[in-house]
Amino acid sequence: MTQSTPPTEKLQKVLARAGLGSRREMEGVIAEGRIKVNGKVANLGDRIDMRDQVTLDDRPVGLRSADDVPRRVIMYNKPEGELCTRKDPEGRRTVFDRLPRLKGERWIVIGRLDINTSGLLLFTTDGELANRLMHPSTEIEREYAVRVMGKVEKQHVVAMTEGVMLEDGPARFTDVQEFGGEGINTWFHVVIMEGRNREVRRLWESQELTVSRLKRVRYGNIFLDKRVKLGEWVELNQDEVDDLSAMAGLTKRAVPVLTPSEQKQWKRDSNKRQPVQGIRKPRSRSRR
Repeated sequence: MTQSTPPTEKLQKVLARAGLGSRREMEGVIAEGRIKVNGKVANLGDRIDMRDQVTLDDRPVGLRSADDVPRRVIMYNKPEGELCTRKDPEGRRTVFDRLPRLKGERWIVIGRLDINTSGLLLFTTDGELANRLMHPSTEIEREYAVRVMGKVEKQHVVAMTEGVMLEDGPARFTDVQEFGGEGINTWFHVVIMEGRNREVRRLWESQELTVSRLKRVRYGNIFLDKRVKLGEWVELNQDEVDDLSAMAGLTKRAVPVLTPSEQKQWKRDSNKRQPVQGIRKPRSRSRR
């Protein structure tokens, strides 16, 4: 009787599932020649199965099947002035500096925000969940609160909802709602279905309008809420993780329960958070 051949998967997918980073990050690691499969340097496009021996920088990588990966998700309220990168050569603060530490796993960010944008960020230990939620084909709504400088006319809103050609292709908001204010303090809520670099700002700039504040308030069905103050995080509960899994087309999986030692460590990490320092200078008080 012949033995069936084990199923293979793309190397970057397996590495992401091992908790080493997102698929895109792993593609970069492979391209740098840092991954070996069975002693040979791997190439982009390689496929492997669970019997293969994989190393990163000559250190063994523990491969896991999809069912073995813990699906843990935290919500983080990002302040302005933080980078969505693991390390910054200039020593600036990153969003990963504030997160609880993991043993044998890494937090993977779901949808980046630029340094001057605040609000909702999601992190997970499940690389497949992160990839599905960020992939354009999933068409997940991202909602932002936007403060706009300049007079916003009806034709501006119509143009941005019908579609504008940007330097990297067409873009549009699926919804634009005014939320009050006047002049430079006019706020809008906009919804977009993808996460290209500075896309929200560039759509407004196409109408010769400037965004002075930008905050993400929703990702899919997950809203930024009062549980999370600026610069703080909270772990999502089972129902919230199930909602994200359903949006990603993945089967539900129980959220791991923190061990007593993990609970203590996460509590220590939470207590070590430093007060958030604004990146703008405070306005001077007017004299009466």
